[in-house]
Formats: sequence, structure tokens, C-alpha cells
Amino acid sequence: MLLSSLASLEQNDSLHLARLMLILKSLAADSPETPLAGLTKLAKLDFLLRYPVFLERALQARHANTTNVKTEDYERFSVESTMVRYRFGPWDERYRRFLNLLSAMGLIQVNVEGRTITIFLTTAGVTIANHLSSRPEFEQLSRRAQLLKHFDLSATNLMRFIYDTFPEIASLRSGETIR
Repeated sequence: MLLSSLASLEQNDSLHLARLMLILKSLAADSPETPLAGLTKLAKLDFLLRYPVFLERALQARHANTTNVKTEDYERFSVESTMVRYRFGPWDERYRRFLNLLSAMGLIQVNVEGRTITIFLTTAGVTIANHLSSRPEFEQLSRRAQLLKHFDLSATNLMRFIYDTFPEIASLRSGETIR
């Protein structure tokens, strides 16, 4: 029962969309219209948010306080908490679809500047992201999303940081579990 529930959550686009909106909200700081530059950066930040054990290790590597991660035992030790290496590392190929869905709903705006995709919340997106972050079921995710400010680096520097901090990611073949 638990495994089928978890599997259905992974297939639930709404949960992924909410998580991405919380990332965009957390990095917008003083101005909601501040764009996140790059799909790679979004994917790396989402990796950290989805997997709190890795977020905790990353914060330790940045010499930042890990108290607000509040990793639960089930997140540390369950089989569902392990990462799987996908084609582009520990993140999958669905981000473009997620961005298209959020854009179609009028919650984000996506621009292309040269080879970089910039993403920011629209006014409606800010309203929804604020609503999500105030809901009890998103409290933990919202709190952790705020910790992503420690990783507001360029996409290239964030990618280097991820691979330096988690070298096991690069050495695995596609489909293998990252522990």
C-alpha cells in the first residue's frame, strides 16, 4: 500500500509543479520577478529539495546550518529516499514539460536569452506560491526551499558544486541507485 501510494505521488504532476513554484519563490528574495537563470540550475536545486539527505550534506559542505532541514528517519533510511541516476544525473527529463504546464496556467513566464532559459513567477504565480507556502502540508517543503538560497550560484558553479560534493553521482550508470 505504501509503495503504491509513493509511486502515485511520483507520477502526480501537481506535487512537482508545487515544488518548482516553491523553489522559484524562495530564490526571488525581495523581487518576485527575479528570474531563475537556467534549466540546469532549476534541476540541481530541485534535486536538493527532493532529497533532504543530499540537501543536508550540501549545506554541511557550504558550512551552513542544517537545523531547518529536519530530516525525518523515513527520509534517511527508506528505500524510497534513495536517488536514481537518470540520463542527466539525479534528475529526470520532465522539467520542460513541468515548465510548459506552469506557463500554460499563467503561473510562470519563461524567456530565452541566448542559450539560457530564464524562469520567473507571474503575479498569479506569486499568489499561488505564497498560498502553498502557508499550507501546513507544504510547511516542511517550503522551509527547505528557503535553504536553497545557500546555493544561489550560477548554473555552472552549482553543477560543479553538486558533482564535487556528491562524486558518486557521476560514477553511476543510468538507472543505478545513489546512496
